[in-house]
Amino acid sequence: MFAHRQKQQKKDSRLSRTLSLAASLLGSTFLAGNAVAQTTRISPLSMAGLDPANIVSFAIAAGLTVFSVAAASALVFERRKGQRQQAALLAEIAALKEAEDRIQLILGVEKQLIVSWSGRAEPHFEGDPSVAGAGTSVKRALAFGSWVAATDVAKLEAALEALKQRGTGFRLILRRLNGGFVEALGATCAGQAVLRLKDIGDERSDFLRVQSELNDIQCDLDAVIGLLDSLAHPVWFRDAKDVLIWTNKAFLDAVEADTLVEARERSLELLDRMAREESARRRTAGEAYEARVAAVVAGKRRIVDVVERLTPGGSAGIAIDVTDLEAMRSDLRRQTEAHGQTLDQLPTAVAIFDKTQKLSFYNAAYKSLWGISASLLDSHPTDGEILENLRTDRKLPEQADFRTWKAEVLSAYHAVEPREMWWHLPDRRTLRVVANPNPQGGLTYLFDDVSDRFQLETDFNALVRVQGETLDTLREGVAVFGQDGKLRLSNHAFAEMWNLSHERLAEHPHIDVVIGKCRELAPESAAWVDIRAAVASLPETRLGTTCRIERTDEVSIECMAQPLPDGATLLTFSDITASEKFAKALTERNAALERASNLRDLFVYDVSYELRSPLTNIVGFTQMLGSETIGPLNEKQREYSGHIERSSEALLALLNDILDLAGLDAGSLQLVPENVDIREAIETAVRGIEDRIAEAGLRLEFDVPDDIGAFTADGKRIRQILFHMLSGAVGASAAQQAIRISARRENEQIALSVADEGQGVSASIRARIFEGQESNSYDGGGHRGVGLQLAIVRQLVELHGGHIQLQTTAGNGAIMTCFFPTNLTGDVS
Repeated sequence: MFAHRQKQQKKDSRLSRTLSLAASLLGSTFLAGNAVAQTTRISPLSMAGLDPANIVSFAIAAGLTVFSVAAASALVFERRKGQRQQAALLAEIAALKEAEDRIQLILGVEKQLIVSWSGRAEPHFEGDPSVAGAGTSVKRALAFGSWVAATDVAKLEAALEALKQRGTGFRLILRRLNGGFVEALGATCAGQAVLRLKDIGDERSDFLRVQSELNDIQCDLDAVIGLLDSLAHPVWFRDAKDVLIWTNKAFLDAVEADTLVEARERSLELLDRMAREESARRRTAGEAYEARVAAVVAGKRRIVDVVERLTPGGSAGIAIDVTDLEAMRSDLRRQTEAHGQTLDQLPTAVAIFDKTQKLSFYNAAYKSLWGISASLLDSHPTDGEILENLRTDRKLPEQADFRTWKAEVLSAYHAVEPREMWWHLPDRRTLRVVANPNPQGGLTYLFDDVSDRFQLETDFNALVRVQGETLDTLREGVAVFGQDGKLRLSNHAFAEMWNLSHERLAEHPHIDVVIGKCRELAPESAAWVDIRAAVASLPETRLGTTCRIERTDEVSIECMAQPLPDGATLLTFSDITASEKFAKALTERNAALERASNLRDLFVYDVSYELRSPLTNIVGFTQMLGSETIGPLNEKQREYSGHIERSSEALLALLNDILDLAGLDAGSLQLVPENVDIREAIETAVRGIEDRIAEAGLRLEFDVPDDIGAFTADGKRIRQILFHMLSGAVGASAAQQAIRISARRENEQIALSVADEGQGVSASIRARIFEGQESNSYDGGGHRGVGLQLAIVRQLVELHGGHIQLQTTAGNGAIMTCFFPTNLTGDVS
């Protein structure tokens, strides 16, 4: 058929050439006639008188005659030629039929199907469609997904698309879903895309099946090798002679080699010799080698888990780095121990049971709570055994049906959420028991002794009631407002003070409502703004405040607002009407006393100055008489003159003391600091009183070191202090007794002491002797004015920044010591 089509095409081609030849002849004739016409226009014939139109007609007729003759000749030639071709075509058709029979015979010998596509026309089929499976139709054969393996369908469809679009041939082996193989051959022929599907015989199918399985195995092997090579753990294979035949990249990195060849040439191994020998010995015995060993990985010492097993051709091994795991395990072990130590310090009893209900941990509080021996607890008893032991010792709550109660307690092992129980023990203790399921199984018991908590709660409730009753007995009004500004607590005095009903207060009104009710008694008071700010402001900005409220009934109320730690505010209202009246009276009395004191001081100054002037005259004239400059005196006159002089000097000293005491009380006395020689100051004071000492028949003893030195003080006042101390000792001493004056340095202080052997100072006088209120001598008799002198001594010593000390017992004399700092620190202004 294909040859017949080719011959028909050649015949058509020859006919076309014939027709083209005829058209060319016709055109030549027309051009010849036209040329003749053109020629006649300028030829001599036209000049001889011939008609040009006749000449053109003649030329056209001649051309047509020539064309007719040529066309007739061509038709005769073609007819004879067609007869010859027809005979040839009949012979060719017979040959084609014979060839078709042979092709059919060939196609029938092998099971195959040929599909051809010409452009967009429907595909043409030749052959046996059962190549796609028994009972398969032609259309089903083209539905490749119904009989070809899914992995091959995509390949076949992609190859067919390339064949149709670009004429790319292919050859594929397709696997049928029901078993067997089909060969798919794609090619182009005469502008058509041809697909031949040929069934493959059993022998070749077996070969292809084995080859396919081998390819799958090879792919799986490549995948496994790729996976092993991507592992971060070293992996290796050895042959029967224990020589490395393959390693992954992690192994090469671990031994610091670039290639396997380098590792073999340099004999680089991951494991040390002893580990390799032990592995070889185990493998020789047919056992797998599994161990945790130390190895040097990339120059660092690590801990690895090694597994090496026998293979058909040798052995294979892997090393897993567990250094971090070991570190984590160590940390976990230390944390567990620390956790156990922490739990052991808790007052709450803790017991942990594993999933087999055996005791795995207990703390000291658990052992102390139940009084169970350590030997029993360390034997890891079960939870049920411990309950039975505690029941025998009568330490568990009394139960009518212990078996049921025990089963209910142990059911916590199957619970999901923690369970809370309350156990009231026979010894009157109350335990809060929490059974918390562990994630890995088992239970954690927490035993909390809440007996003290119950007792504290009872005591707290009693305390609250006592406090409430106490508040109700107070005369001050008390109110507590919470953070929300609502009344939490109040007493009866608060309600009565502001005419508030108890029913209204029981509703816990807001501060604004309370203030609105209180304004009925004190509408004009601006203190309510401060009170509301103290209650309603933010806790961070609240401060305590005090304000005064004047009621319309002339009652004065003092309010104090104090923030509490919990954010609440305490308000206290006190009726200060009576206290204000009393304070007013005290203020008036104090003012009167101050005026009287001022008058007294003024009187003292005036009297002292007025008396000192004539007294100075008396002393002066007496001294002049005693010197007998104006005439001689008899013995009696001299005696009287001496008495007058001594009495005048004593009176003058008393006046000076009064002035000094007044100045000290007024704070106007000033010190003049200077360098005071201690021995010289003592001698000067002694000279002023040596007449009285001689008159009284007393002995004076000194205890002053030669190197006592000096110190900074007011020299005049130091001598005055010594004089008064000696004067007091003289007044307290009897005849033939001794007065001892001493000085010493101790602890950066100067201590000046005067001791006498008199009757001492009684306890009743000792408390007031330095206050200027006791005017008698130490023993209460004889000389007067001692209290005033000692008051001056005390104030002068304190003005120097020192202090005074009196050591005495009745009947055993007295020792008065004044301590001064080495540098003057008193008020010297």
